This record gives sequence, C-alpha cells and structure tokens, in this order.
Amino acid sequence: MKLTATMFMTLDGVVQGPGHAPGGQPEDPSDGFELGGWTEPYGDEESRQLTVEEFSHADAFLFGRRTYEIFSGYWPHVADPDDALAARLNSSPKHIASRSPQTLEWAGALPLKGDLVEAVQTLKEQPGDELQVHGSGVLLRSLWDAGLVDEWRLRIFPVVLGSGRQLFGPGRLPGRLRLVDSRTTPSGITALRYARE
Repeated sequence: MKLTATMFMTLDGVVQGPGHAPGGQPEDPSDGFELGGWTEPYGDEESRQLTVEEFSHADAFLFGRRTYEIFSGYWPHVADPDDALAARLNSSPKHIASRSPQTLEWAGALPLKGDLVEAVQTLKEQPGDELQVHGSGVLLRSLWDAGLVDEWRLRIFPVVLGSGRQLFGPGRLPGRLRLVDSRTTPSGITALRYARE
C-alpha cells in the first residue's frame, strides 16, 4: 500500500488544533495552545468533496494516539449510511501507534506493536491501495525522518497563528518533494499534493 499523509496547516506551518473535538472543546490545547478551531470558517463543498475522493482510496488508516482519541470520540457515532467518510473510517482497519497501552474500543482499531518503522513498513507491504494518515503530527514527524511517506496532502489555510506545533519544525531530516497537484477551493484553502523524490 502507498502511505499517504493528509495534514491541515496554516501559512506559518502550524498544524496544532485545527478543529474542535466532540462537545465543542479544542482538539489539542496542550502546551497552552488557545487558538484551536482555525479551519472552521473555511469549510466549503469543494474541499469536502476532495476529502471524500481521497478517503475512497483508503484500505487502512494509521493514527497517532491523540488523533485516534479525537476521531474515536466522534466517527463511530455517525450513523448516517450516506456519510462516505464515516462509512470508510468505521469499516476499515485502523492501526494505532502509541507508546502507552490503551483500550481500543473503536471497531477495527488495532495497536501497532514493536518498532514503529518496521511495523509501518510491514503494513505498507500489505496488498491494497492506500494506508492513510490524517493529522497525527508527532507520528508523521517520525515517518518523515524514516522516509516512509509516499505522498503528502497538505491543506494550507489562509491563517497565520504565530504559535503552536509545526509539522516540519527544527530537527527534521532534510528532504525533497515533487509537486503532483495544486488547487484552490472557493474559500481560499490551497490543496497541495507532493510525492517523495
């Protein structure tokens, strides 16, 4: 399977807390981050349809612990059979990378065991179209350094925050990417697809 990574990002590279968790609380207020929910004014139908199309290629998902907790608090409760995102998420295997043991109650959720790089490489060798990572910035930083991400799907929002965790911050190994596709939605989101060089 091809490993693809989708990340929402501000113009200044921040990926922390793009939306709200169930109940309206910020997704990730860790380290005193108070600017969560910065994607919400920009949702539009073109962006949603792009996400639906990308999800249609997922044969499995890979999440870090924090993103798993956010997703599992919402998506298993979406019962609408016409919701393509919920249908794909709820019916597909979900592999969870976490250093701390936890109870995985979402149907199809499986803990990733052993060495992260070896475990993800084994998943990539399984038959199928795509192994998708959504969010999970800590996990993606490790996957970048290991050279395991085949395609990056970055949604750049016209927002500058000035604080918050960045995806490609200090300490990342250098690397090159090749632009595969670029489009801009009516609300100003730039959707970029990059392949690994």
